[in-house]
Amino acid sequence: MILAHASATRLYREQYQAVQKGVVGINVYSFWTYPLTNSTVDLEATKRYQDFMFGWTLGPLVFGDYPQVMKTNVGSRLPSFTKSQSEFVKGAIDFIGINHYYSVYVNDRPLKEGVRDYAADMSVYQRGSRTDPATSEYAPTAYPDDPEGLQFVLQYLTEAYGGLPIYVQENGKASANDILDDTDRVEYLKSYIGSTLDALRNGANVKGYFVWNFLDIFEFLAGYKLGFGMYRVDFDDEARPREARLSARWYSRFLKNNGISAQSEVDDTGHHAQQ
Repeated sequence: MILAHASATRLYREQYQAVQKGVVGINVYSFWTYPLTNSTVDLEATKRYQDFMFGWTLGPLVFGDYPQVMKTNVGSRLPSFTKSQSEFVKGAIDFIGINHYYSVYVNDRPLKEGVRDYAADMSVYQRGSRTDPATSEYAPTAYPDDPEGLQFVLQYLTEAYGGLPIYVQENGKASANDILDDTDRVEYLKSYIGSTLDALRNGANVKGYFVWNFLDIFEFLAGYKLGFGMYRVDFDDEARPREARLSARWYSRFLKNNGISAQSEVDDTGHHAQQ
């Protein structure tokens, strides 16, 4: 994938970029990671998690190779780059795109022999909060909101990967499909957009933020049971009618006012949407 991406980037830059003025990036899924304890092994596990999550893709495209910890833990199962391939893939992105929803807590997990996969090679346990049971799965199934985690991700990527422009390409909150008065989503968006602004103020090179999602769709992990849309879609009706949720009206006002409005606004259902 890395070599194919670099080939497509070279083709675009050589034949189209001068005229179209476009840029080429890549998207990575992102969690912020907190060490479960302040022990040395948990701090190292947190760094290792970040190297696996971000470095697997961004390492070659920014620096020309995988993080050293990946090469050590994965060994011969990790493809290696020749010198010419390393030079070819290095710098093959103009921006970083991220999907971000939540944070995890990480602690060390001994690297053992046996069945090995991405999670085992990472050699960590993770959980959605300090009190959740540990899991070796790639991501826990339950997690609290943590807007500050998005700020930390944006600042980390700016510092660790050469200050490339960053776009938050997915960020949002799920709700039951029949909910229209989605105050939880409004609060979520307010806090995460605020966190993005805090990252900007602290020097993160953020160029864009996109809410997931404009309207309900078939979700990869939840099907039609949960929706991220600011517009509800009635999937029981063959016509698939749409209806604006509270978050759609809030977000519309937010954009029309360039992110600045009165402290309290009343939507047309009579509920208050704090901004």
